[in-house]
Amino acid sequence: MDNGFCIWLTGFSGSGKTTIAEKLVEHFEGSRYIETMDGDELRQGLSRDLGFSKEDRNEHNHRVIFCTKLLARNGVIVVVALISPYRETRAYAKEEIPNMMEVFVNAPIDVCIERDPKGLYEQALAGEIKNFTGIDDPYEKPLEPDVTVNTHEETVDESVNKILDKARELGYLSGD
Repeated sequence: MDNGFCIWLTGFSGSGKTTIAEKLVEHFEGSRYIETMDGDELRQGLSRDLGFSKEDRNEHNHRVIFCTKLLARNGVIVVVALISPYRETRAYAKEEIPNMMEVFVNAPIDVCIERDPKGLYEQALAGEIKNFTGIDDPYEKPLEPDVTVNTHEETVDESVNKILDKARELGYLSGD
């Protein structure tokens, strides 16, 4: 059985995490077991009882960490696409999940506001959504991510290739 590992995508809402996750799934489909842990989807099931306070966000992330750990140790490539705004929580994920690479999906907040694929920034700026990361709640950028992709400067394929190259460099993938 191939070893599992985790690609943890962190960044603002609208930075491109879900798009990159979808491309990674396309890349591995049919050749490896792969699962995506997308924040929006998980909040409809696994964490539907949680809000967006710091405590609830940490609990949401801890649930994802637990599930990811189980999947990865059974040979699954797990792509986590979560804002995951706090360094402390991401550090905990690295402690708990063997073979985890942290990927900073970087796009300036003004670019994310302009993209606003779900209309959430517009609502947050109007005061209709509270505790919105980057508006009235902090995002702690990774200090030493394994990879930084700059989605405002790179194509999706360029970002995905950087991630795959790093996975090979770390020994998570062979000549794939």
